[in-house]
Amino acid sequence: MSPRLQVCLRKRFRAFELDVEWQAGDGVAVLFGPSGAGKTVTLQCLAGLMRPDAGRVVVDGRVLFDSDTGVSVPPQQRRVGYVFQGYALFPHLTVAGNIGFGLRDRPRAERQRRTEEVLVRLGLEGLGDRHPGELSGGQRQRVALGRALAPDPALLLLDEPLSALDLPLRRALRDELRTILTAWGTAAVLVTHDFTEAYRLGDRIVVYEDGRVIQAAPRAELLWQPASRAVARVMGLVNVLEGTVLKASPDRIQFRWRGQSLEAVNSPSRSYLPAPDSPLGFFVRPEYVRLIRKDRGLHDPAHHMNVMTGRVVREIDFGTTWTLQIRLDEPGEPAQGDFDLEVEVPRLVYEILEIERDRHWRFSIHRGSIHVLPSS
Repeated sequence: MSPRLQVCLRKRFRAFELDVEWQAGDGVAVLFGPSGAGKTVTLQCLAGLMRPDAGRVVVDGRVLFDSDTGVSVPPQQRRVGYVFQGYALFPHLTVAGNIGFGLRDRPRAERQRRTEEVLVRLGLEGLGDRHPGELSGGQRQRVALGRALAPDPALLLLDEPLSALDLPLRRALRDELRTILTAWGTAAVLVTHDFTEAYRLGDRIVVYEDGRVIQAAPRAELLWQPASRAVARVMGLVNVLEGTVLKASPDRIQFRWRGQSLEAVNSPSRSYLPAPDSPLGFFVRPEYVRLIRKDRGLHDPAHHMNVMTGRVVREIDFGTTWTLQIRLDEPGEPAQGDFDLEVEVPRLVYEILEIERDRHWRFSIHRGSIHVLPSS
């Protein structure tokens, strides 16, 4: 089955160049990356609001832009809905007026019927005569979606639709937005620089950096198998580290890091075995590092592998969790910063173990919790 959306774009600016190629199927594709990476420029090219220097855009087999053949479908003929950052509702129009704005070229009876259908489908019935200033944040979001979806677009574009909201409302509306997009079934492309938002809303995530795509993958694959240290960094992963290979087999990799001999599970997708003494990039999620209780020791070695010792040199209170920054004991290598590893523990564990008072700990990392990065 061919993808619903095929994108190849090149656009040069004075101090920036966009050069991306990716594709997506049904569901929501999220363009994720830092501000200035080229995500919004991509949306504008898809919508026809900006003309690329070169490339090709195909939606459901229909060519919207092709620089080689000279095809460039005008924005109003592309069947593309656009939800702008901050929603950009027309304050002088009612809810019904906003939703029906894209239906102006249709007969009045059809326009009214479709507007009422969208109001009901988005849970806005009874609000058609109100103005945007009289609505809650969630209601404004649904009106903006309704305005974009009313003409029945082949593709829906959303530019950071939650960025202007405070955190509690943002979380609530994120889940509501996912429900609406899933129920509506329209292929969508959404822009965000928040990875939690990208993961919760997207089926496929396209990672942007400096005008380039550095990985495009289903969300679960991206979460557990970032393609490089650059992707891990853009995702905001901590404990992105580098060791040296000691020995590798199809199912295990032994390596040295900060003077410690560690073992990791080798990825089944790896097509080669790294050579001894070669560099090895890896990351460890801070919540997967286990502190070893001093009253229990190492009674179960199977659950305590890759054991190290170190001292908490800094701690950060995040309310329900604590982040501990640990400096290893006698790392055997020059220090590369103020600490070697971040560890995350629930607040209850922090209090039970009296970590505020007791700063020196043994800890372990299961071999399956060490994620080896592809060589780059």
